[in-house]
Amino acid sequence: MDRRPPRSRNPYELTDETPVYVISVAAQLSGLHPQTLRQYDRLGLVSPDRTAGRGRRYSARDIELLRQVQALSQDEGINLAGIKRIIELENQVAALQSRVAELSAALEGAAATLQQREAAVHASYRRDLVPYQDVQQTSALVVWRPKKPTD
Repeated sequence: MDRRPPRSRNPYELTDETPVYVISVAAQLSGLHPQTLRQYDRLGLVSPDRTAGRGRRYSARDIELLRQVQALSQDEGINLAGIKRIIELENQVAALQSRVAELSAALEGAAATLQQREAAVHASYRRDLVPYQDVQQTSALVVWRPKKPTD
């Protein structure tokens, strides 16, 4: 259920995935109580990264997910189990879309390689051969009669 891509190689680069907010700041940014954030973490709805001392660190993406959970719960009246399932399905859709994009790129690469190979084969044709041209069909009827042997 974790949407996080692999970590960036540059440890100083800040992205939406970078865990920087302590629970009190995350609570303020999301408009929720810190105890609600702890409950969501226990239920597996929003799972922030942990420090070496086991403190929670929320990323900007976590804050957005907290807001989404709150909106689904308060505005739509969906229970937390339903919200968890929605998040799981959204993550699955995102993973499948990523896989489709990956396979599409591989397919395009294979098609380009095939075209290059086909062009190389056409370029290797002997130029001293005359290409075959199909003769036009006519509707003429030819009758053949064998000659009778004369005695």
